[in-house]
This record gives sequence, C-alpha cells and structure tokens, in this order.
Amino acid sequence: MTETPLIKIEKLQVEFPLGRTLFGKPLKLRAVNNVSLEIMSGQFFGLVGESGSGKTTLGRAILRAAPLSSGKINFDDGDVRYDVGSISKSDLKNYRKLAQLIFQDPYAALSPRMTVRDIIAEPLEVMGLTKTREETDKLVREIAAKCRLNLEHLRRFPHAFSGGQRQRISIARTLVCSPDFVVADESVAALDVSIQADILNLLKSLQKELGLTYLFISHDLSVVAHICDHVAVMYLGTLVESAPTSDLFTNPRHPYTRALLSAIPSLNPDDRGHAQKLEGEIPSPANPPSGCTFHTRCPMAKDICRTEIPQWRKLNDKHSVSCHFSEDLPKT
Repeated sequence: MTETPLIKIEKLQVEFPLGRTLFGKPLKLRAVNNVSLEIMSGQFFGLVGESGSGKTTLGRAILRAAPLSSGKINFDDGDVRYDVGSISKSDLKNYRKLAQLIFQDPYAALSPRMTVRDIIAEPLEVMGLTKTREETDKLVREIAAKCRLNLEHLRRFPHAFSGGQRQRISIARTLVCSPDFVVADESVAALDVSIQADILNLLKSLQKELGLTYLFISHDLSVVAHICDHVAVMYLGTLVESAPTSDLFTNPRHPYTRALLSAIPSLNPDDRGHAQKLEGEIPSPANPPSGCTFHTRCPMAKDICRTEIPQWRKLNDKHSVSCHFSEDLPKT
C-alpha cells in the first residue's frame, strides 16, 4: 500500500502581473513554473536555491498566501483533505489551523506593543480555538515551555529579548494552534551560527514531540544537510532536482546542484575548495530563456538545452531530476 503524501503539488504555476507592453499585451512574472513534488507526513523537507528562485513563493502558495495561476496543491492528513487551489473561505479558516508559517526575521515578525503572552495567544483568539482566557493561558504556557520559554518571559515585551529568544517566541506562536504542517522560511538565516544550531535542534525535537511536518526553505546548504530528510532544488521558478539528503549531497545529478554544493565552505583551513564558478547572470523570471532555464550558465549546455525544456523524470524511486544529460555527469 502506497503512503499518501501530506502535501502533493502537481504542475503548479504562480504568476504576478507586471503591467502591459506598449501594444497592450499583458506582462507577467512567472515566479513558480510547472512544479510538482510530494511532501510525506513527518518529513523535514528542504527547499534550496539562490535568491529569486521562487522558494518563498512556493511556500506561500502551499499556505494559500499567494495566488495559484494553474496546477494543484492537495493537503491530506488522513482526517481531512483540501484542494488548496479551490478551497472555500470556511475551509481555508480550518486549513490555516493545520498549516502555519515561521517567519524569517524574528525582529520584524513580533509586534513591539504586545506582550509575549498576547503574541502567542493571538492565533488562538483569532481562530476562535479557545472559549475562556484560562483555557488560552493554559495552552500558551504549555507551548511556551516546549519552546524553552520561562513563565516570566510571557509578561515581557519583544524588545527585551535576543534574536534567538524572539525566534522561539515566533515558533511558539506558530505551534500554539497545533498545526500538522509548518513552512519555515529562512527561519534561522538572521541568527548567529551558535544560535542557529539551538533553533534547529529545537525544531527537530518539536517535530518528534508534536508529529510535525516541515517545509524548510533555505539558501544555506550546510544547514539543510544537518537537519533535512529530503531536499528539492529550485532555479528560476522551476524544480531541477529532488532526492533524499544523503543521495543529493553524495550523488547530485544536475549541474546547478553540483555548483551549489561546490560552494559550501570547508571547516578545514587548508582546504581551498573547488567551487564551480557559474558564468553569467541569473536571467529575469519575467523573461526566462527558452529551453532549459539553466542553459545560459550551464557548463554542459548543448543545442538541445537551448530549444527543448527537459522533462521532470525519475532516476529511481526517490531521486528525480530535470536535465537532458543527468546520466552523463561524471561521478563526484
């Protein structure tokens, strides 16, 4: 029997209007282009790529916080099933209880006018999940303790806390309504390295304790290697490779993935590394190149890459890639 994925995305496209040309033709920016992937229940699923690759837009689309131009997003936790693209307002309210977001910037994400107690309690009150203040306070205290916050912290305002403590407050606010699925959008990027490790370990322990599924969006491959079970790589709005973490890092089958991995700095001071330099600039998503979107920077590009879009195909049960010549890449 095949396990049903918690999140299933099929040929998703997200477009934003940019106005019109001189002749009245509408201009659109396609931030996510024909993306298909599955996130299984209990996974720590990583999504990586350069800035502007569409990672955040994809995460927001899953949460129905960005418009879906075409394609499907299905949520199925075994008890309820939602077609996110055509979800009704009443179902969207229920879906928001099950799918939540941890913001990137712990300083901008918290209101300076609210106490920590009120910040964490806000989702419960907005969604009507509790009936009395006592019930709300009980849930706030429970999730605060799980996120390593003291009761004394609940009386203070955000300005009294460090970046790591603020991020724990943000995590508590996200998890207080008991979601199944959490999008963590660059949630440790603004923190010091030592604090990053603490927050990552907290996310991992909460996953085990609460049975969470994460979509972890990041540009830091060393962080992704440490915490994620499965990793997908995006470039210019398209998915170029997806595989279990160990497989992707030891046997990358797309030139772009290899370039990203080669840029990871080594902890050995004597190792100067062999970073693969990508020539040229990232094309504009408003005017992407024909064929394979990566061919303008790919060292292996051939004529077929300039004219034909590579198909998203499986190399094995868990490793998929979008490249005409993935089998021809030399072993790393």
